[in-house]
Amino acid sequence: MGRLASCFLDSLAAMQLPAIGYGLRYQYGIFDQEIWNGIQIERPDCWLLNPNPWEFRRDGLSRHVAFRGSIPPSEDPMHHFLALENYEEVRSIAYDYPIIGFPAQDRSFSVVTMRLWSTKESPRNFALQRYNAGELGQAGENTSLTDVLYPNDHHAAGKRIRLKQEFLLVSASLQDIVERHFSRGGGLDTFADKVRIQINDTHPALVIPELIRLLMIKGASLDHAFAITKTSASYTNHTILKEALEEWNEERMMDLLPRQYRMIQHINMQFCKEVRASFGENTEKAQAMSIIGEGQIKMAHLLLYGTHKINGVAKLHGTILKEEVFNDFFQLYPDKFCHVTNGVSHRKWLLQANPLLADFITERIGSSWIHDFSQIIELKRFAKCPKAKSAFAAIKKKNKQRLIQWLREKSPIRDGKGAVIGTIDPLGEEALFDIQVKRIHEYKRQMLNLLHAARLYLDIKKERKSPPIKRMILIAGKAAPGYQLAKEIIHFARILSHKINNDPEVNQHLRLAFIESYNVSKTLFLIPAADLSSQISLVGREASGTGNMKMAMNGALTIGTEDGANEEMRWAVGDEYWPFRFGMNVEEVQAKKTSGYSPSAIYQNNPIIREVLDFMVSDALTDHPAEKQCMEHLRKNLLEGEVESAPDPYYNLQDFSAFYETQKRVEMLYQDQDKWNEYAIMQIASMGFFTSDRSIQEYVDHIWDTKACPIDPDVLQKLQRDISPANKPHGPI
Repeated sequence: MGRLASCFLDSLAAMQLPAIGYGLRYQYGIFDQEIWNGIQIERPDCWLLNPNPWEFRRDGLSRHVAFRGSIPPSEDPMHHFLALENYEEVRSIAYDYPIIGFPAQDRSFSVVTMRLWSTKESPRNFALQRYNAGELGQAGENTSLTDVLYPNDHHAAGKRIRLKQEFLLVSASLQDIVERHFSRGGGLDTFADKVRIQINDTHPALVIPELIRLLMIKGASLDHAFAITKTSASYTNHTILKEALEEWNEERMMDLLPRQYRMIQHINMQFCKEVRASFGENTEKAQAMSIIGEGQIKMAHLLLYGTHKINGVAKLHGTILKEEVFNDFFQLYPDKFCHVTNGVSHRKWLLQANPLLADFITERIGSSWIHDFSQIIELKRFAKCPKAKSAFAAIKKKNKQRLIQWLREKSPIRDGKGAVIGTIDPLGEEALFDIQVKRIHEYKRQMLNLLHAARLYLDIKKERKSPPIKRMILIAGKAAPGYQLAKEIIHFARILSHKINNDPEVNQHLRLAFIESYNVSKTLFLIPAADLSSQISLVGREASGTGNMKMAMNGALTIGTEDGANEEMRWAVGDEYWPFRFGMNVEEVQAKKTSGYSPSAIYQNNPIIREVLDFMVSDALTDHPAEKQCMEHLRKNLLEGEVESAPDPYYNLQDFSAFYETQKRVEMLYQDQDKWNEYAIMQIASMGFFTSDRSIQEYVDHIWDTKACPIDPDVLQKLQRDISPANKPHGPI
């Protein structure tokens, strides 16, 4: 989400659109990841350790956010949404970052702002009385609200802090938006025409009740404020996973945000009337669609009712939202639903990330692709050109050499105490670089990738001959601190890599490495060097993906399911140049769910899979007790499942044979380097649709109805005169 937001801000600035991005200024980011003997260790990400010359503290824009308190009695029902006594007040300080747009053809450029809120720097947020009374944790809670991104919410304290973080972001940002509008002469009658608020997933869902409240303070009636809010706000659903469809306990909401809770109750009553008016006295449907039910507040339902547009982030994802996840709401509000396929900044992920390739492109088709990425299609003319293919191969080789050097110098391998005992030693640039970099999650199926790596190891050992190609498998990503199974998948990667990389019969042909603390800086080494992009999530689970786009822009061929934006990329490239599609489609997955799925039957009937799963728990892989326990648990999860979950819920074993056979096609094509490079150039040339510039233009056209604000030429000339060195007595600035 953060990487996507940065691409969107880049495009908003380059396209000269009037916008501002809001977030929280986390003291420690998400976390730095270290891998100690395969175990993920979370350390603070001290990204604010050094001064940042591009960060501007704006104390004059600080906002005050109220938590807890009580609503005083009153005969006026509107009083319940506005009045509050004995509340905790938290001061949030604004920090601004300029997002500088790429210069236009006339060399002018726009700047949009990213405004982040911090509670860390305000001493008034520290409750000294509580501290002196011995309530040490509660004393500093509001000061530390912006300390850590995504606190572990598997306990009550974590849930409380997370809800406070979400409301802090919402309330401070909305106060800023409302005050800017009214301070510049705007009024209630123009707010809905001038302001658009894009809500990303359910974390900022409290925009709905809070914006209504702030507009009522400005004089709007409740109904008028709600109408303005609906017109101004839109909701992007980025994933159908549970963590993006939040539910909050009613009592927790009532305790922390009593006014907003009352507002949600009122909104729900109004919504339930609409449901009954449309569907009659269908009690089951009304209960399923209700914003509040069984003591929980369903934040997605609040957004589905309280916004004017709901969009998915790929065509398939948008279809799943309409037909499955939110079908009842789609029946009620069909005109609200649409999709905008995600995109990435080609200036960041091609021009900046891969300057050698960028020069290669510009030499052949000119530089217009930098401003208009649809022009990249002109590169197709060179896909069969021997000189172009040879030049592309040389660039890929240099990028691999750069990655190899970086891995050997900067990618630590740690023992059980965290001490660095070595670095990753990759195969040379002649090997296929097979890369999967993304958040560690079951649905993304790093497990499938590891099962395949284990199968390749067993094949080499069994056949005792060189495989058709050398392969360097690189996996990177972080597991959420409370996600134990994802951490075990990382542990499996470390155990298997140790086995493969230390076996002299195997390590000249195959190596596997898990790269710790994956981040954007490391991605800039990995993506330009990738030959094969692993996009192997279970179909229907990856809403869009953007790593798939970044790698294809840099000439990596995709091995992937029909998930997310993979299918749209295939349509753009064409079936001839998209040879590595595999796995079930959406209908087949649904049929499996209906008819039943038995991974144990696959295990019994498929010796290729059975050998891999037996190898997982054998002494041939590891005889270390803790490692064996991890492997036994992962194997059990595949074959038997857990108490509350079915076995192999993401169908790794079902899709394994197709993945294995498709990887053989990868090996065959990679042996023909001339053909491989032709395919790679075609990937690049077909990616014009997948720029974030196009995504933003679709938001403009279909959701925001806004217009660009280009720089006035007369103002630009005056600025250029003012900053001319000739007009500065002390020379250039």
